[in-house]
Amino acid sequence: MVQLYSASLESEQLDFILDTNSIVNQGIIVAFVIFTLWIISLIIFLCSNITQTSFPLSFLALLWQTFLYTGLFITSHDAMHGAVYPKNPQLNHWIGKIAVFIFGFFSYQKLFKKHWLHHRYPGTSKDPDYYDQANQNFFIWYWNFMKSYGTWRQLMGFILIFNILHYVFQFSALNLIFFWAIPPLLSSFQLFYFGTFLPHRKLKEKSTGQHPIRTLKFPLFWSFLSCYHFGYHHEHHEFPNVPWWQLPLVYQKNRKAL
Repeated sequence: MVQLYSASLESEQLDFILDTNSIVNQGIIVAFVIFTLWIISLIIFLCSNITQTSFPLSFLALLWQTFLYTGLFITSHDAMHGAVYPKNPQLNHWIGKIAVFIFGFFSYQKLFKKHWLHHRYPGTSKDPDYYDQANQNFFIWYWNFMKSYGTWRQLMGFILIFNILHYVFQFSALNLIFFWAIPPLLSSFQLFYFGTFLPHRKLKEKSTGQHPIRTLKFPLFWSFLSCYHFGYHHEHHEFPNVPWWQLPLVYQKNRKAL
């Protein structure tokens, strides 16, 4: 059974920044929109004739589908913090389970436990997402990051579903590779780069004894486009129960309160 940990700060401090009552029901609506856009786009792209579509248009469709896959993972991530539907924790976690399973056949329970270790011990040997080496090379860190979460069961799941979609439902193998297999892989790079590597890597010129959790100060539109405002990472660690779409507001109001 999934245990929902409390936020790192008191609810009164959260209310100081946000009207929490106003966002209770909005999370499930946001999640529904992401799910709906993902399934509609996937069906359209799988049914299209990619060989008769210009490459620039197909590439834009690939990027769009990648962005929606990232939204699925962010939805699951918010569910781990109880932010999708706080009124009903069971439904909240079921949404998270479905989202992360669709994303890459991941175990929600496994991700949940490791993610909360990351929040409890960021930048330490107990943090499963951190690569505490002198040379924090992006690709080496990414490989270690994915290796700790990936399983053979996932790979077999991909192969099985791919063959069902191809041979039973008669979807083109090229379309499946381009719009179903590649987007979650690209999304994993996007999530890792903006959600782990940039906010948590060591900066030699600003090295301190305490592990820094940085915010990526992108303009609002680019913050959303880059990774659903996940670049507001200091704010996320400070207020982990705040949904992704409220992080910019936390950042702005927190700055004014200082």
